[in-house]
Amino acid sequence: MNTSYSWIKKYVPDLDVTPQEYFDGMTLSGTKCETYEVLDKNLKNIVVGQIRSIEKHPDADHLVICQVDIGTGTIQIVTGAPNAHEGMLTPVVLPGGKVAGGHDGGALPEEGIEIKDGMLRGVPSHGMMCSIEELGSSREFYPEAPENGIYEFSEDDGVKPGDDAIAALGLHDVNFEYEITSNRVDCYSVIGIAREAAATFHQKFYPPVIRETGNNEDVNDYIRVTVEDQTLCPRYTARVVKNIHLAPSPKWMQRCLASNGIRPINNVVDITNYVMEEYGQPMHAYDLDTIAGKHIIVRRADDGEKFTTLDGKEYTLDSSILTIRDDEKAVGLAGIMGGENSMITDSVHTMLFEAACFDGTNIRLSSKKIGNQTDASRKFDKGLDPNTALEAMNRACMLIEEFGAGEVVGGAIDIYPVKREESRVTFEPDKINRLLGTNLSAEEQLKYLASVELRYDKKTNEIVAPTFRQDIHRTCDIAEEVARFFGYNNIPTTLPTGEATTGRLSFKNRVEAKARDVAEYCGFSQGMCYSFESPKAFDKLLFPEDDPVRKAIAISNPLGEDFSIMRTTSLNGMLTSLATNYNRRNKDVRLYELGNIYIPKELPLKELPDERMQFTLGFYGKGDFYDMKGVAEEFLGQIGMHDRVEYDAKAGKPFLHPGRQALIRYDGNIIGYLGEVHPMVLKNYGIGERAYVAVLDMPEILPFASFDRKFEGIAKFPAVTRDISMVVPKEIEAAVIEKMIRQRGGKILEDLKLFDIYEGEQVEAGHKSMAYSLTFRSREKTLEESDIAASMKKILNGLSGLGIELRQ
Repeated sequence: MNTSYSWIKKYVPDLDVTPQEYFDGMTLSGTKCETYEVLDKNLKNIVVGQIRSIEKHPDADHLVICQVDIGTGTIQIVTGAPNAHEGMLTPVVLPGGKVAGGHDGGALPEEGIEIKDGMLRGVPSHGMMCSIEELGSSREFYPEAPENGIYEFSEDDGVKPGDDAIAALGLHDVNFEYEITSNRVDCYSVIGIAREAAATFHQKFYPPVIRETGNNEDVNDYIRVTVEDQTLCPRYTARVVKNIHLAPSPKWMQRCLASNGIRPINNVVDITNYVMEEYGQPMHAYDLDTIAGKHIIVRRADDGEKFTTLDGKEYTLDSSILTIRDDEKAVGLAGIMGGENSMITDSVHTMLFEAACFDGTNIRLSSKKIGNQTDASRKFDKGLDPNTALEAMNRACMLIEEFGAGEVVGGAIDIYPVKREESRVTFEPDKINRLLGTNLSAEEQLKYLASVELRYDKKTNEIVAPTFRQDIHRTCDIAEEVARFFGYNNIPTTLPTGEATTGRLSFKNRVEAKARDVAEYCGFSQGMCYSFESPKAFDKLLFPEDDPVRKAIAISNPLGEDFSIMRTTSLNGMLTSLATNYNRRNKDVRLYELGNIYIPKELPLKELPDERMQFTLGFYGKGDFYDMKGVAEEFLGQIGMHDRVEYDAKAGKPFLHPGRQALIRYDGNIIGYLGEVHPMVLKNYGIGERAYVAVLDMPEILPFASFDRKFEGIAKFPAVTRDISMVVPKEIEAAVIEKMIRQRGGKILEDLKLFDIYEGEQVEAGHKSMAYSLTFRSREKTLEESDIAASMKKILNGLSGLGIELRQ
């Protein structure tokens, strides 16, 4: 978005700051200025001169000697301009002055060119008469300038010898370029920027005053409008102008457009461009005599329909593209460009003015589809305020009457079935102060809000945002407005509230940090996998067709089938990463990931899914099932979960080896699983050796995790050990035995360790030999044999109930 400083001052007349002050102030208040260009930077000491007489140069056929009145006297200038003539008013740079560049249109010197007194073929010359190119511009923006020669002021310019020529050309100006965020649609207009400038520099904002226009006729006698697709066209307004008189627009308008980089064409076209820049509302004009049936229809195009635009290009349309039509044909691509068949020509007599609001997303997609993005489509695709359309239309019609460009027919067609209402946000000054770290009174806050037309409704205690402010929806948006105009640099430094002020991580982050520490200590490297996956991953992992894991969220606009769903398991990413390393011949690879899976509560999706953080470990090479189990136990021990962890071999995971897998339970709750990857799964991923994985569900772990540690002093009394060797049925797991021993051992049982397990000829079939070392210690006294014997008796009785016998 570009604006000129002079155009801004039309609405903020008391604004008086330097370009740098404007640049800094607007940027700090949130309307970021990218750069600016001072149009008269290299122009100095240039006045209006009038040629009083001309005579031929005695020694050069292509030069003439002019006596030029500069208001304070007459000077002699030798020139080769072919269009010089007596009585001509033209820009004259006096000796010591500067011009921007040369007539050849090449690169302009950084410091300009200084003009000095000189001799041209032996004749003194005191100054230079200038072309528009020598003043740093071009015929594109000053179409009245001659193609080859010096610039000539017309009688309409109202200048006289000695006047400031740069001011007469509108070049005492600065052009600012802004970076406007997409949520501030109102700032894609000069009025929107001016409103921001007024608030930034504490000046009064004067919007255009629009008076009523139109004769005693009724526009409905000239045209009727039908909007068939009101979703893509929420508002359509139209007015009619007859007795069109095409002519150049006034110089002030030409200068405004030129300063914004828009080439002046004629009064009608210039008015539509001017209002588009002023209000941010694109407009279009049709030759009403070309509209069949005097009927405008807004509907989607027919598939395969051909259409030729104003620039002579033919496009093939489809039903996703919105068109403006009459009873026989399309006459315009809505929001993009009008048609060649209804364009304004020099023979136009009656004109239909259109100002509408179209769906921004549709305009953006349509313009990309046909490969034609215009100034209008770039404004529409931001999502315009429909309440601006009629005001912009009336502004254009007022300018039509002022310029004598035609006779405006009374009334307007306005199809606006669902009016956009102003948004309302509860005014909470204390909450705003907490958000900003300020101590502003409610009155001070309201003053800043009022400067950008955010009204306060005292009855409901709400801030009312006009519809052009489509970014105001909640208290944080109101707080931002207060901060912008109070001044970010004036906000005091304060500490944020909440747990972060204690100088440590949140509990959840501390648990995750501990997971990283343990994994990296155990030789694992962190990886990061995609949240988007392919449905084929479920087949590779051998999930049954009816498995709930297959109920994944489909992406509405996927990059392709390989990234078409949100993952419901973290294994595919881990195994893919291991496979990549294996195929690149990396040995003994260990990886871990902390990443979310996405479990929908129902499909199709009606609310946000359950995002569950998974701590996933995977490795191949050196190590086995028990190495992976050890890593999981180390992590759980580090977060205070070492006492009630159990492993259930009946995990039932199809992607794991049926005999080498286990669910991890804590206090009866499943918190994860681990195991060796199924050989068929390894084959599906192209991994040629055994691999092991573990997945811990962090949301299940967090309620049990604790970093509380109770200090225990060094034991004062000695420990006593007892070893027991048992014959155990094969189906009984070590975890069952250890649980029984801990339950029966009482407070004096300090530790137990399995130090031997044996199956062979010396043990009867269907059994195994297991040997444990038990450690007993009391913190109150030295244990006696009777204490240990009583505890051992309870343990042996418990084991006997499981069918376990002491080995003889």
